[in-house]
Amino acid sequence: MTLPRLALALLAATGLAFAAHAQEETDYGQPSRYSEDVDGYSQEEVVDAVSDFFGVTAEAAAAVVERVFSDLGRPVGYVAGEEVAGAVGVGLRYGEGYLTMRDGRRQHVYWQGPSIGFDTGGNASRVFVLVYRMNDPDQIFRRFPGVEGSAYFVGGMGVNYQRADGITLAPIRSGVGLRAGANIGYLAYSRRRNWLPF
Repeated sequence: MTLPRLALALLAATGLAFAAHAQEETDYGQPSRYSEDVDGYSQEEVVDAVSDFFGVTAEAAAAVVERVFSDLGRPVGYVAGEEVAGAVGVGLRYGEGYLTMRDGRRQHVYWQGPSIGFDTGGNASRVFVLVYRMNDPDQIFRRFPGVEGSAYFVGGMGVNYQRADGITLAPIRSGVGLRAGANIGYLAYSRRRNWLPF
């Protein structure tokens, strides 16, 4: 066998062996170990942050965080802030905080919105919002309607889901902030304070 033919035969044999090896190891029916959002915050990181932010035990924070993680997975960011709300059937909510993305980008945000429900009274509370499927901090500046039937109360804290254009927000409120579970509405996030909640 001449040298060029020998080289060609070796090249063909190597290619067939590589193809067979790749076929053996590739199983497209199973999720890849890289399919999880590695850029998101881990459950432990969020539990620690929620526990510190609300001043509650890690066990109490873990109860509500575990519920959100089982539904939505790892968040790519969070908003930590405060809000005031009041209602007599029809309510208003105003808040302010900082959006922090996993990659370190930060953005000052305000939010406001109307609600309709069975609650009366007012409250001031701290809010920790988990953010999902958002690539750019500027994407938060829009209206986020509440998702019907998404209010949960776990470990003394309440969480509901808001969704717009594929982005999901999961605001966690503690104490008197649980009033959010008794109404429906939307929140509009903005760069500046807007007193008109529309």
